[in-house]
Amino acid sequence: MTLYEWFRRLTFPIMPVHLQTVHKDIKALVLKTRKSKEPIKILDVGGRKSPYTIGIPASVALLDVPQEHAVQEQLGLGFTDSILTGLQQKRSNISELIIQDMTASTLEPDQYDAVVSIEVIEHVEADALFVHHIAQVIKPGGWAYFTTPNGDYIKNEGPDKNPDHVRHYTKKELQSLMERYFDRVEVHYAVATGKYRLWGLKSFKLKKPWRLVKSVAGNIINSYESRHVADRPVKTGHLVAVGYKD
Repeated sequence: MTLYEWFRRLTFPIMPVHLQTVHKDIKALVLKTRKSKEPIKILDVGGRKSPYTIGIPASVALLDVPQEHAVQEQLGLGFTDSILTGLQQKRSNISELIIQDMTASTLEPDQYDAVVSIEVIEHVEADALFVHHIAQVIKPGGWAYFTTPNGDYIKNEGPDKNPDHVRHYTKKELQSLMERYFDRVEVHYAVATGKYRLWGLKSFKLKKPWRLVKSVAGNIINSYESRHVADRPVKTGHLVAVGYKD
């Protein structure tokens, strides 16, 4: 592992709960899937600088669209040449970097053991085509792991509307969409929202020790708040969905 990866792993316990949850879930799914000493192959769709697969015992291919406009840059979406170069230097489990739109995928079917797509599908206009192509590249016995804002609680409208979000899904809507392309689907709510979650989402700044302490405290408290929210549609910030391909 690189120095960057060691640092990220050491700081996971004080990072935002969404990051902790996703990393833990993916690692557990990988360990269940892995049947030999060879690492399984994961496609991280929309991964860009994705910290979610850092340290995961897998061969990870990152796929994202090219970064072409200011909104993408502001929201941390898309690839540029400098991002690609930086990732190759920082990450030891990255096997491939792919620049393309998953809704127009040219990837061969049954290539990957798993796909992860974290906070991406809400940005995609052709969501059914997006999920279809993801399911297509997964080998039989594989899985896809998605997260997205919880549309049962967080509405993408009014003054807080995110300009790059096409929609926010309810649990029922996301379940229905994924059941069209996967044999088994599990969807649940994840991460309590509220002031402590918002504290934790503030970036760490060593030059501002009070802000650093507040962010860490927010993440620790939010981790405690989020222990039993899987069936709670209100006051939760994200949905987690796993689709299995038999």
